[in-house]
Amino acid sequence: MKRLYLIGGTMGVGKSTVCQRLKIELKNSVFLDGDWCWDSNPFQVTEETKTMVTDNICYLLNNFLRCTAYENVIFCWVMHQQEIIDSIMQKLNTTNCDVKVISLMTDVACLQERLMADVKKGIRNADVIERSTERIPLYQKLDSIKIDTCNKSVQDVVEEIINL
Repeated sequence: MKRLYLIGGTMGVGKSTVCQRLKIELKNSVFLDGDWCWDSNPFQVTEETKTMVTDNICYLLNNFLRCTAYENVIFCWVMHQQEIIDSIMQKLNTTNCDVKVISLMTDVACLQERLMADVKKGIRNADVIERSTERIPLYQKLDSIKIDTCNKSVQDVVEEIINL
């Protein structure tokens, strides 16, 4: 049976880093970051682009789920609203697939520390700090498995996911 991991969390919580490591730890794995499905300049959030990105994500995930080479399909994206998760799930063929919907969590202090480090390195713009911290409470409302990432190593978080 295949496993599909839908891993959400606010910007800076560690989704991409955790998923890259998870891809290595799980055999026959493939990883998709939802941000790769609409990496554009200028970045535009409209009804049209939101529909397009969801279609792109679902197309790729369904191809990964159909492909016999992969046992583990890993997907991450911000997914801060249940409607986002539901709209993706409705378009996926998860027959014979164990789906794990996970929200990576952290507190404001840990998140701000991580994001400030990224800002200092030039990886992120400073405006992400406020936008990201505002989203933290939204993840408590989701129908997902919550995993706290604060003061944990990437490997610790990956092991928690593997042991679900």
